[in-house]
Amino acid sequence: MKKRKFIILAIAIIAAALLLEGYILKYVNDKNSDRTSKVLLDRVITVLDKNDESEENLIKSLKDDYIVRAKAVSYIIDAKPGVEYDVDELQKIASLISVDEIHLFDTKGYIYSGSVPKYFGYSFDSGEQMEYFKPMLTDKKLTMCQDVTPNTSEAKEMMYAITWNEAGDKMIQVGIAPKRLLNEVKQNEISAVVADMPVYKDMEILVADADTKIVAGATDSSKTGLELDSIDTSHYRCVQKQDGAYIVAVMVKDSYYLQGTIFAILIVGVYLTLASCCMVYMLSKVMKEKYEKEKFRYTSNTDELTRCYNRHAYEEDINSLDLDKEWVYVSMDLNGLKRANDSFGHAAGDELIRAAADCMKNSFSEHGKVYRVGGDEFVVIVTKDVSQFENILRAFEQRVAGWHGAFVESMTVSCGYVFSSERKWDSIFEISRVSDERMYESKKQYYIRNGIDRRK
Repeated sequence: MKKRKFIILAIAIIAAALLLEGYILKYVNDKNSDRTSKVLLDRVITVLDKNDESEENLIKSLKDDYIVRAKAVSYIIDAKPGVEYDVDELQKIASLISVDEIHLFDTKGYIYSGSVPKYFGYSFDSGEQMEYFKPMLTDKKLTMCQDVTPNTSEAKEMMYAITWNEAGDKMIQVGIAPKRLLNEVKQNEISAVVADMPVYKDMEILVADADTKIVAGATDSSKTGLELDSIDTSHYRCVQKQDGAYIVAVMVKDSYYLQGTIFAILIVGVYLTLASCCMVYMLSKVMKEKYEKEKFRYTSNTDELTRCYNRHAYEEDINSLDLDKEWVYVSMDLNGLKRANDSFGHAAGDELIRAAADCMKNSFSEHGKVYRVGGDEFVVIVTKDVSQFENILRAFEQRVAGWHGAFVESMTVSCGYVFSSERKWDSIFEISRVSDERMYESKKQYYIRNGIDRRK
């Protein structure tokens, strides 16, 4: 409905603008040519001045759009880890996001997966085009988008945008052949800009290089390439003005009186400007609403500190588990969080919580989901590769054992787990209770072994 209203409003504004312009031009008919020539002269200079600016704005808008697409691909891959090495699925995602290529880079800058297998193994050291993205290796908060550049492999003109995923363990790059950009840049060349300028009969506009005085563009294409001083102006009124690198000339035949005045052009210009502002405002409102909906959907299920799924997501997902299928419920709890908070402050506690969450996501995300359900309490639901759970758990324990932080030297995590296939369960909540009991027994044994009084 909003889109329909936007289209109807845009058509109404354009129609009103055209009607107003026609009325004003009729009203100011038969004004003298010299006055009109000066008005057109300023108009041409304005168009030329804005030409370079429009190209820069176009490139900037495309870069912002392509970075958003790269982040969208990153979010999809994080949400569906199984597609990370699936070329067919990545090609489908590329089509869905309207990009030509998707490349996945590891933390060292090597392409290890993507929608184009022939590029696997390329790295940021594989040519000048690839080297542009090397700063990504030192700043995981960085996003980059390259100008139109021939790609390393085939020299075809592409734009590439890249971003780190949320976990910071891979980079996602999208590549797009910016056909619209290349076409508009071509149209914005001086010859094309001037050739497309509307003029009345017996009127000509020429733009020449200020140094060579060679005509770079003209409404009469036969004059392009000639020297400005060599053009016969004996039967014309000619007004010239130099603006930066250009000399702009408006030529009107002596017998001709241009229709319209600067007053008419000013009114139409103001009206169209206001109309464009209204259109842009309405479009921005629609895009903002769409963005807010996507943001709410993500934040409502994501823990802010750890970027794990939150308790809301846990409550939704736990009710959809099937007791007749095989999966593993894992309860996890940090050891010594209170001691870290008391000794080093809450920054140390937050460091421990984030580190534990990162270890869990790196170990279990490919096989299930990780939830933060309390302060230092986590739940992992493993639904894939259940037969390999012991190996997955050992890999997690090795990650935890090898971790060292800025505030805290090391960390330990107590866990208890239950296989859904252990026995006939009355409910999922019984499984969670048993898993919690095993985790607390593990925590108890940890404190006994280390001679730590949990009350301190």
